Amino acid sequence: MIRMLIADDNAAITKILAGFAQRDGCEVTTVADGEAVLRAFHSRPYDIILLDVMMPKKDGFAVCRELRSKSDIPIIMITARSEDYDRIMGLDIGADDYIVKPFSAAEVMARVRAVLRRLERTSPETGETALCCGNLRVEPSASRAFIDKQPLPLTRKEFDLLCLLLENKGRVFSRDHLLDRLWGADYYGDTRTVDSHIKRLRAKLDAVPHDGWQIKTIWGVGYMFEVMQ
Repeated sequence: MIRMLIADDNAAITKILAGFAQRDGCEVTTVADGEAVLRAFHSRPYDIILLDVMMPKKDGFAVCRELRSKSDIPIIMITARSEDYDRIMGLDIGADDYIVKPFSAAEVMARVRAVLRRLERTSPETGETALCCGNLRVEPSASRAFIDKQPLPLTRKEFDLLCLLLENKGRVFSRDHLLDRLWGADYYGDTRTVDSHIKRLRAKLDAVPHDGWQIKTIWGVGYMFEVMQ
């Protein structure tokens, strides 16, 4: 059974979403403010969180940042604001998807199913052998990555991106190709999702000294893992 946490200070919205989710076979917990989201998250495991942006005590962006520092749990953000800035902000801080009000509860559940289907897919076909380049070591079967034996705190999607790029050193992947390979054809978002994940992956890689390799942007095309001579 899918355990879902729904966070919205609008009781009417949480009631509708909870009803649809329960009919879909989900076990649902609802909360009405950002601090309650964090308390609920730490009290028991959940499979996915529907997270409203505009909540009292702590807004959804702040909650998403805090959750992402500890977990790669799927997060779908919900907002009444449709500006690109808000959507990009949500993706930049680690949301898996973003829905703008007004929406249908059926659409929300379709997004939930799509996100969970993507998680069920296996990581890129890297085999059991560790992938190495300079002081970078990635162990696909164990879902671990290290720089100079220091573990990297990567989310599932960041790890999958690194595996795919490292396994194909020197090959340029377009954003569309990365979306298809790692998010799947049923993903509702756009290519800026890839940019956001690459940005966060680079920040974590660059937090540890390394040289001789990089994730390079090929302007107008996409990204590649480059080994510098």
